[in-house]
Amino acid sequence: MKEIFSVRLTLANKISYYHLLVFLIALPFDRFYSELVLISFLIHAAIQLAGPARIRIHAALFIPTLLYVLTVMGTVYSSDKSQAFKDCEKQLGLLLFPLIFCVIPLDFEKYKIRLLKAFGLTCALLILYLFYDALQVIQFNKLPFSTILTHAFTNHNFSSPVELHATYFSMYISLSLAVFLYLLIFSKKRNERIFYIIVCLILFSGLLQLASRSVFLATLLIFNLSIPFFLLKGKKRKKFTFFSVCFSLIVIGLLTASGSLRSRYLTTLKQDLTIAGVPQNLSESRMRRWHYMGELILQRPVLGYGSGTEVNLLKDNYFEHGLYNSFLHELNADNEYISLLLKNGILGLFVYVTVLFLGFRYAVRSKDFFFFSFLLIISVVSISENILDVNKGIFFFSFFFSFFMKAITSHGESTDPGAQIRPAS
Repeated sequence: MKEIFSVRLTLANKISYYHLLVFLIALPFDRFYSELVLISFLIHAAIQLAGPARIRIHAALFIPTLLYVLTVMGTVYSSDKSQAFKDCEKQLGLLLFPLIFCVIPLDFEKYKIRLLKAFGLTCALLILYLFYDALQVIQFNKLPFSTILTHAFTNHNFSSPVELHATYFSMYISLSLAVFLYLLIFSKKRNERIFYIIVCLILFSGLLQLASRSVFLATLLIFNLSIPFFLLKGKKRKKFTFFSVCFSLIVIGLLTASGSLRSRYLTTLKQDLTIAGVPQNLSESRMRRWHYMGELILQRPVLGYGSGTEVNLLKDNYFEHGLYNSFLHELNADNEYISLLLKNGILGLFVYVTVLFLGFRYAVRSKDFFFFSFLLIISVVSISENILDVNKGIFFFSFFFSFFMKAITSHGESTDPGAQIRPAS
């Protein structure tokens, strides 16, 4: 723990490091704190730029900025300029993080694991608090402890005390779990391994409680694909693959055995993937909404309808097809790929897929387990969420994409002292 907060760096780089640290600790909490740290980081970068600091421009750092350019372009032909400008403002992180990281000479690769460990520990502590809060409510109402597995304490109801969307918090937890599984695999000390196992159990328990299906799937892919491919070789890879597949099947079996969790993970998934309406269910399935969105996309397939048009466009579509619950709640596409098709057409989808492809390419070439796992989470969750329409999603995407890319391109840049925390393979 001491190495997270104690670093041997020049004053300027030490300030940069602590900005990164505080931003990651603040990310799971109210967006006000993240935005405050970002503003402070911008001021620090500007001071650096005014001094002797040199700008180290790596084109790869600006790959996510392509999505910001796409949003700006979409304002030109948007019918809702006001909302389009709001989207541009909301997505500024896609531009600002690459710019800041160009100015900061800190060797991100050297301190990457320290920072990720701090992020993961923050998520684990937050999960413990949420379990404590849930148990306090159960005890106060004299309910059986098994109530914690019911709908009243899962998904959004579990994360509501900290006002954090269940899926976005699950994304944070999934990446944190990847970090601590990495540390567990390479740790040589018994006490450290015990600690990492405890943290992994806390994170996994929180992931199950939040019951985000897309993030759960992404986590299984990390466990069964990323870890064996990036971290293990030979017999260890074969043994772990066998263990991971067995473990995944056991977890899935336990989920199907639990009534409330089975309902969340399987029953509602089945309902979401049917076009026909579900009797006595006021909510309309995603597949049904996506089906009608396809009609809109076919009308303007190349460039779409422009930035900021999605919600109003879909509201009219929902009302026209009798999806009154979706109309009243002003639901968006709940799918980043479809959202971009609506707003920016085939061009928008092509840009997004290209950004993800380039990210995967860099991750595989540099054998970066964390970057690859992060991209898996983004790619899978994009099927069920508009990641780039929500502050928490934008910050998660723009920060970590730029962070991992900076780590790849900046290794060895800084001459600052400081031991690299990287387990031996």
